Amino acid sequence: MADETPDPTRVPGAPHPRDTTQLIGQDKAEAAFLDAFTTGRLHHAWLITGPRGVGKATLAWRIARFLLATPDPDPDDMFGAPFPTVLDVSPDHPIARRITANAEPGLKSVHRTENEKTKRLRDQITIDDIRALSGFFQLSATDGGRRVVIIDAADDMNVNAANALLKMLEEPPARTTLLLICHQPSRLLPTIRSRCRTLRLGPLDAAQMGTAMANAGVDPGPDGAALAELSAGSVGEAMRLSLLDGLKTYTEVVALLDTMPNLDRARALALAEAAGARGAEVKLDLLYTLIDVALSRLARTGAGHPPTVEAARNEAAIFARLCASQGHARAWADTAQTALARARHGRAVNLDPPALVLDTLFKLSATAPPR
Repeated sequence: MADETPDPTRVPGAPHPRDTTQLIGQDKAEAAFLDAFTTGRLHHAWLITGPRGVGKATLAWRIARFLLATPDPDPDDMFGAPFPTVLDVSPDHPIARRITANAEPGLKSVHRTENEKTKRLRDQITIDDIRALSGFFQLSATDGGRRVVIIDAADDMNVNAANALLKMLEEPPARTTLLLICHQPSRLLPTIRSRCRTLRLGPLDAAQMGTAMANAGVDPGPDGAALAELSAGSVGEAMRLSLLDGLKTYTEVVALLDTMPNLDRARALALAEAAGARGAEVKLDLLYTLIDVALSRLARTGAGHPPTVEAARNEAAIFARLCASQGHARAWADTAQTALARARHGRAVNLDPPALVLDTLFKLSATAPPR
């Protein structure tokens, strides 16, 4: 049975990837998988890569439904059923119903789990999570059916877990397909990458993102273009921004940048306290994401690539003042690297979140050129 632990990568307020039946903007990847399936070249392990939020998990669950619900093709049967041309499976299919209910015995989902002692989500997939697959294979091998494993995300495996998975990839169980969702393939062992076939997913354009968000029950409204710009084609990130009022936060970040080098301390303190309040870890994560985005767009402005779509009022003019040359661009890029690394370290050792945010803003203010 599929693991009932909540998916730690799920966007709060958005449907789980297993409940998202449509995948927008990734026709090429779907076609590549279908070609392998219909020609009898189905690999035992697939590495599904691409930026966060572009549909990797949705594709993995679509493939899982398809594989478990679709009979093996027979290329030599000239009069048999036509080869499938899409990965769609009817929601009324028994397999689809069981997957939706988290009750399909041929499917196993692996992701970060809760630490039984601390009751907090682990920051890694452990060797025990991977070793549990051996029991899954043994218990479910008697009926001769397919088995599918989804690992979300393979980047989260620690060294021991990665080595345990490598042994499985070297001697794959019969009629088993492993789907590895991966945000940063460079973090995986080269030997794992070499034993997988890769499906690369790309960012979505604004129209595709609008469709995908609407399908997930989120209406971007008039902010669709700005959400697409800030999320860099990641529908998952766009949904997070929309659900957490990220455009308002980004507007405030840009407005604070506009006060530099004479930072508006009262305004900075209000932003720091709102994001750093107890229980506001999600907002703090979002704030640092948006600071990173703003600094990247700021540095690109000085390098001759200003924002093509403004995501905050007067953004282009503010960035042009703060970063008028390639020298300024290098300075902002260096500051971003050091200030954000300092913030990550501070969060890792549980320093006071509002103080961390203020420290970051003061570092940025010191980089701003005089008016």
